[in-house]
Parts: sequence; C-alpha cells; structure tokens
Amino acid sequence: MDYENKPDAYYSFPRPEMLELLPKTAKRVLDVGCGQGTFASQIKAYNDAEVWGIEYMPNEGEVAKKVMDKVFIGAVEDYINELPDNYFDAIYFNDVLEHLTYPDDVLKKIKLKLVKNGHIISSIPNMRNFRVLKMLVWDGNWDYTDHGVMDKTHLRWFTKKSIRKMYEDLGYEVIVHKGLNPSKSLKTILYNIPLLFRASDIKFIQFATVARNV
Repeated sequence: MDYENKPDAYYSFPRPEMLELLPKTAKRVLDVGCGQGTFASQIKAYNDAEVWGIEYMPNEGEVAKKVMDKVFIGAVEDYINELPDNYFDAIYFNDVLEHLTYPDDVLKKIKLKLVKNGHIISSIPNMRNFRVLKMLVWDGNWDYTDHGVMDKTHLRWFTKKSIRKMYEDLGYEVIVHKGLNPSKSLKTILYNIPLLFRASDIKFIQFATVARNV
C-alpha cells in the first residue's frame, strides 16, 4: 500500500464535522487511524476524554503518542484483542473502513470493546458521487487517484445504502446517517433528471454515520 507518499495533511487533517457527532458524555474514545493525533487533540479539547489510538504508519503513530493516552502502531486487525472489553464510549473510523480488507469483520469484533449504547462513528467515501459516475458511465474510465473517493489505497467501495446495510446487518442501530461536503455543481441536478430525482446522494463526497451498540 502506498501510504508513504500521502500528502502531509493526510495524517494531520482536522475533522470538526466529525467531532460534532461525538456525545459530550463520551469519556473513553478510540480513534482508529489516528494519524498524528490531530483529531484526538480536538476530542480532548471538546470533552477532556481519555483517547486511545491505532495507527498503521509508524512515524505518524510515534507523533500521536505525544498527545494521546495510548497508541498501538500497526493494523487495526492485529490489536482488537488487546483492547479492553466493554470500555469505549465511542470508536471513530474516519476514512478508515474503506482501506480494510474485511471492514465488516472488524466492526463485528470491535463491537465487544464498546460499552452498551456506545457508538461507532465513521466517515466513508461515497462511490455514487456524481464525479465517479461520470468517470465510469460517461467516460468509461476507472482511474485511481492519490486521495479522495478513488484513492488507490482503497480496498472497499460504499454507497449510502450499503453503509447503512453493513451496520444494520451487524446488529448496530444507525442513529445518524448524513452526507458530507455536498457539491454545489449543477451537474448533480442534471444527472438526476434521467434518474427521476431519486439520487440526491450523488452530490456528497462522503457519508458520516453514527451507529449504536444495542
């Protein structure tokens, strides 16, 4: 995987739109794919929580250790069993699940690490974004990029509907499911005409989801 050549901001990008989904009562948080700990610092400033992290890249993980309470460096699949059961109020997967070989298996196993009514909070790229549809349907291309929806390090692809289905099939209750970063392009309207305006989701680059452990 070409994670070494990601832009510097890839591992230190603030996510205020994801922070607002965290309950104020969440005092133990796990950030999977924590990068350099930028988002963890936001969480601590928001509600003074204890924040653990898992980061695949060693250099970024070492930086994160300076601001987080505990950091595992490596693949999330290798550390799930080392996490305490029934411990975290919230677990974040910001732009992570699409990079995993079996994201549903990870979500199933990590469910044991959540307290009852704890939350999984994720952001996942939208494969049904209008720019991707144009590339595939109109241009007949399938071109990977260094970042974004068509990031060449993605292993899985999701739509609004498939994200919800993944969580619900695993026994989570989806309580928030909304689009992020909507495009203002008129193409999102034009492309909807032959679809009888049943594809309002094509204007979103990502979907943010909050799923409760019930």
